[in-house]
Amino acid sequence: MKLFDLHCDTITNLKKQNKDLLCDENQLHLGYLNKINKWCQSYAIFVPDNYRGDSAFEYFDMHDKYLKELLSKQNDIAELVQNSSDIERITNQGKCAVILAVEGGAAVAGKEENVKKLADRDVKMITLTWNGENEIASGHDNKEKGITDFGKTIINLMEENNIIVDVSHLNDKSFEDLTSIAKKPFLATHSNLRSICSHPRNLTEEMFKYIVDNKGIVGLNLYKSFISDDAEKGNMENLFRHVYRMLELGGEDTIACGSDFDGADILDELNNPVKFAGFADYMAARGISNDVIDKIMFDNALRFFKNAI
Repeated sequence: MKLFDLHCDTITNLKKQNKDLLCDENQLHLGYLNKINKWCQSYAIFVPDNYRGDSAFEYFDMHDKYLKELLSKQNDIAELVQNSSDIERITNQGKCAVILAVEGGAAVAGKEENVKKLADRDVKMITLTWNGENEIASGHDNKEKGITDFGKTIINLMEENNIIVDVSHLNDKSFEDLTSIAKKPFLATHSNLRSICSHPRNLTEEMFKYIVDNKGIVGLNLYKSFISDDAEKGNMENLFRHVYRMLELGGEDTIACGSDFDGADILDELNNPVKFAGFADYMAARGISNDVIDKIMFDNALRFFKNAI
């Protein structure tokens, strides 16, 4: 059983709770480590839309320091990924490999020099927006605004500093703009298909195909309202419908995992990392080969990160 999960919001909860990585009050905690053979987990520092400018960077800074403090204290179970070889080294030691991400480009605080600061803090991914507008672009609260001139500069700086562009939450106009700006493959850490579930946070098939053709990856999101238009059917069966269609669209080397643990309402059958890792058995029972399952659950994301960082 293995899991490479591109997105969770757990660190925000842990800071509020003043708890450590083993706190079992959340959907995700590292007490599950003894049940998952290989586990790489991206912890995203979510910057709410009411933080802008210096306050957004300060919000990032506070949570980054808290995560690093926990990793220092609990080094026996988790370690921060700093370069591409770390993931396999850490997971082979039976520890969780932790990738630091930021959800919300507002953390850049409207200052170009902050991109380098974030890179120096080992941030490996930035979700360009949450739902609202920031200095870079806009999420789905504004469907008309695309990527700003400042945003184009920031995207170029992110690529120069090996910070991966994440398009989850980005509106359609900004996604279209990005295709003419990005020089490196990008990803959607926690997004499903809009053709299966019509929520605008999901990707159109055209967006998914663009990511396939440009060697990116897309993480399956467990939020029930992103799995099915009938949220109470946001279960494994309907999550599999996304996988099946993604495979039809050529996504064998693109599909990955992006749970959104501790940031989403998830049905009981999927609401912790062991259950998500167990989705591998569900796919196998429905005829997906072990090689493809391994790609979805771990190997596609590993390959992508080895190339990207």
